[in-house]
Amino acid sequence: MNDSAPRLEVAIIEGIDKIPRAAWDALLAPDDSPFVEWDWLYAMEHSGSAARDTGWAPYHLVVREAPRKRIVAAAPLYLKTHSMGEFVFDHGWADAAERAGIGYFPKILVGVPFTPHTGRRFLTAPGVDRAGLINLLGLALTSICEDNKLSSVHVNFCQPDEAAALAPIGFMERLGYQYHWHNAGFATFDDYLNRLKHKRRTAVRHERAAMDEQGVHIRVMAGEEIPDRMFPEMYRIYCSTIEKLYWGRRYLTEDFFDLIRKSFKRNMVFIGAYAGRELIAGAVNLAKANVMYGRYWGCFREVRFLHFNVCYYAGIEHSILSGIQRYEPGAGGEYKWLRGFDPALTRSIHYVSNPDLKRAIAGFLKRERHEVERWIVAGKERSQLKPPPPSDQEIE
Repeated sequence: MNDSAPRLEVAIIEGIDKIPRAAWDALLAPDDSPFVEWDWLYAMEHSGSAARDTGWAPYHLVVREAPRKRIVAAAPLYLKTHSMGEFVFDHGWADAAERAGIGYFPKILVGVPFTPHTGRRFLTAPGVDRAGLINLLGLALTSICEDNKLSSVHVNFCQPDEAAALAPIGFMERLGYQYHWHNAGFATFDDYLNRLKHKRRTAVRHERAAMDEQGVHIRVMAGEEIPDRMFPEMYRIYCSTIEKLYWGRRYLTEDFFDLIRKSFKRNMVFIGAYAGRELIAGAVNLAKANVMYGRYWGCFREVRFLHFNVCYYAGIEHSILSGIQRYEPGAGGEYKWLRGFDPALTRSIHYVSNPDLKRAIAGFLKRERHEVERWIVAGKERSQLKPPPPSDQEIE
């Protein structure tokens, strides 16, 4: 930088509440997800959901211009004492490290708690040198890791430009995939059905009809139309799933749902399934910038095909009616692929301080990358959605 350029200072801030809300949100682009907004992170931390006691100690990075102290970049950062709630699974790495006598925890995570969505992890103000600021933050992360004798830094579900900027300073890229639904100009749910291959179209119709046969109706509520009473009910639904899984861990607290009721209703989409007036199942979703994110689901009563209807078909129909262009229902599940959700590439990037562990992980990532790339190509080629019909121009 030339002599007239402002001096940049990197600082660690313990807790999002110590960063001005306006200063943090000024870094957001219009298409950034709701999960990096100040209100969402505050609800996570202030409710005790993502906090030191749950293994998510918040230590966010900010870059300020001196002497004005304007924040020009930031990254949501957590000191982790486990690998739960991340959805980029490095449990095998931790086990290998422990067997080799290398302490793996605590580690540094740049990302958002309990949320496997791709988006910007390094927030930068408009008009700045974004690549340079990502590099600066990356170097700060490696220094923090080495100076504190930590095992690693993990930047989960990052954007391609972030991975590209960090690779030259020693970070290793990891590829993965999820299943996303894309709105191919559908005007109605029947338009989507008609694009499905015959076998899948028949199955979806059968599964949708089963709701009427079992006396279940589904309602979608978005934004301010969500009644306040739905938030404690959705907390109970969230808990219902956790309690059924022997590996489940309840991260979100009742206070979290109350905080998002007060400050985040604008982005919420609740899907409820009812038997008469009784709520028997539901799904918590968020929507912003023509993207909907499926997050939490649960049921109080087991009903045939209920999960598919609440988590997929109702979300697809709402997306079509609302003009939403992409629906990300979360991690895992090739049953999503059977319903027209095609594989989408995800990436994370990792800095490992121990050279022997780094070498072993690098070999694993190379083998894993080949399998991920192979399935993404094959999954799209074998998509359950038929190719769109040719346009009039193509026919001519």
